[in-house]
Amino acid sequence: MNDANLAFASMEEVSALVRKRRVSPVELTKLMLERIERLNPDLNAYLQVTAEQALAQACKAEAEISRRRGRARYRGPLHGVPISLKDNIETAGIRTTAGSKILRDWIPARDAKVVTLLRRAGAVILGKTNLHEFAYGATTNNPHYGPTRNPWDLERIPGGSSGGSAAAVAAGLCYASIGTDTGGSIRNPAALCGIVGVKPTWGAVSCEGIVPLSPTLDHAGSLTRSVADAAILLDAIWEKAGSRPRRGFFASLGAASRRIRLGRPREFFFELVSDDVRRVFAQALRELEKRGVQIVEVSVPLLLETEEVGSQIAWAEATHCHEKMGFFPARASEYSEDVRKRLEKGATVSATSYLRALELRSEFQTQLSEAFTKAGVNALIAPANPIAAPLIGEESTKIGAREYSTRALLLRLNRPANLAGVPALTIPCGLTAKGLPVGVQLIGRSSMDDSLLRVAAHCARVCDWSAGRPTAAA
Repeated sequence: MNDANLAFASMEEVSALVRKRRVSPVELTKLMLERIERLNPDLNAYLQVTAEQALAQACKAEAEISRRRGRARYRGPLHGVPISLKDNIETAGIRTTAGSKILRDWIPARDAKVVTLLRRAGAVILGKTNLHEFAYGATTNNPHYGPTRNPWDLERIPGGSSGGSAAAVAAGLCYASIGTDTGGSIRNPAALCGIVGVKPTWGAVSCEGIVPLSPTLDHAGSLTRSVADAAILLDAIWEKAGSRPRRGFFASLGAASRRIRLGRPREFFFELVSDDVRRVFAQALRELEKRGVQIVEVSVPLLLETEEVGSQIAWAEATHCHEKMGFFPARASEYSEDVRKRLEKGATVSATSYLRALELRSEFQTQLSEAFTKAGVNALIAPANPIAAPLIGEESTKIGAREYSTRALLLRLNRPANLAGVPALTIPCGLTAKGLPVGVQLIGRSSMDDSLLRVAAHCARVCDWSAGRPTAAA
């Protein structure tokens, strides 16, 4: 396997090579560091690269796996595999900026819980990835550290807020990344960059030690190149008691699949979709049906309320978090204009508006659960985003004859799963006429993440969906 093929191998593949000692963690880490040095100046996916620490972790992993005297200690499929972290995740002794000017020089004293678990699994941490400031946006067009660029077209955004993580995985600058998702911030950039993004059930992966945005909507999850790789990561970082398969997510992917039945929502998801995304998505549905997947229409009327309800909750909670941290309004001038305006908006949300939004969220959660039961579906299927990756600085995007806020479009189809707290993921399903990735979103039932992963793995396998390698990742 040459270096290019090794860089784009799945984590599942490289972990097998490491375990069989056909490639060493040090070799993998050096390969990733060389690619970062060569490609990151154009992509700006990483804010900082911890090369010295990464090589030390790789040497330790190599010694543990290949120990000749005494018993070798192989920790599992993450052992010795280089990954990255979104830079709103606390890392002890390593700067954590959250993409902000305010935290430019902050060095946490502790690791976030998810980092502790990754270190325990033996992962090699390459560095911290760029993001939309304080994870409060959908483009990763960061005015403080520069925009991250989409490896499929350097003039376009990778999505956000986990845009640096998505670009790094897509460009072969790490084998996986941990991101966060409050309104689609894992799935939106994963879809725009042609990779797999998984937002688990709310609370299943700890957000302790992650700079908060909207605590009742915040999720931590994975960005990878395959569903199997996502399952490997979830096995390492999962914390919700009683909701993980007995043998683990990765092992459960091999379970026999019964007939898969997917629900296509009648409301909301298809009202505002660009022609190119609609075409690719329709072709994906046809492929699935040809391969025996049953697709039925499902009605969830309260989907029509999710944009406003989600906004009210996110605005209020984000402003409250920044007030508690002492950043807003005391240091308002240090925020970028778009984030500051949203925090100002949050200060205007009344208590009754917030409480009403919480009530509607509860009603939506109930209605969604009942819709699953009534239709007898394994998951809902919809586009991940209504548009492919827009140009950097493109504040509005035309669909049909009208212009719409680019940010609102990128949040629109992802927010319902955050609001419900249910697992959701996106997998690539094709390219537009301009060669830009399009993603399919699958939404599952609460705490049934294993079932959702099996459905996604089956769909990706039977349709042989893969976006391939992006143009800026040679």
